[in-house]
Amino acid sequence: MLGVTSDNKLKRLIVVGDKILVKPKNPSDKTNSGLYLPPTVTEKEEIQSGYIIKVGPGYPLPTQTEDEPWKETEEKVKYMPLQAQEGDLAIYLQRHAIEVQYEGEKYVILPQAAILMLERFEDL
Repeated sequence: MLGVTSDNKLKRLIVVGDKILVKPKNPSDKTNSGLYLPPTVTEKEEIQSGYIIKVGPGYPLPTQTEDEPWKETEEKVKYMPLQAQEGDLAIYLQRHAIEVQYEGEKYVILPQAAILMLERFEDL
């Protein structure tokens, strides 16, 4: 078995269905007027942002069973892919996010329906 490094530790994770793994951005802990806010205040905001780390395969599509009933077919699941891609900046609804800790880092898992907007950096 390979050793776990910072490069490959997330490669072992498999995100299922329409779920997306997001690394939340560190929100500013200071207001425009200069007041410092505790982390619990910024975590309770309704809208959050973060970078997409992993994306599930998408929504499973129903298979057509119109073929002949005696034919043996290997059923392969087909998916409708998600709009989100790895590396995108996602603006999402916090109430739909499930917080997880993995390898000492905080991530959130959320469905694609919780994402309000994506910012894609195609030149990177």
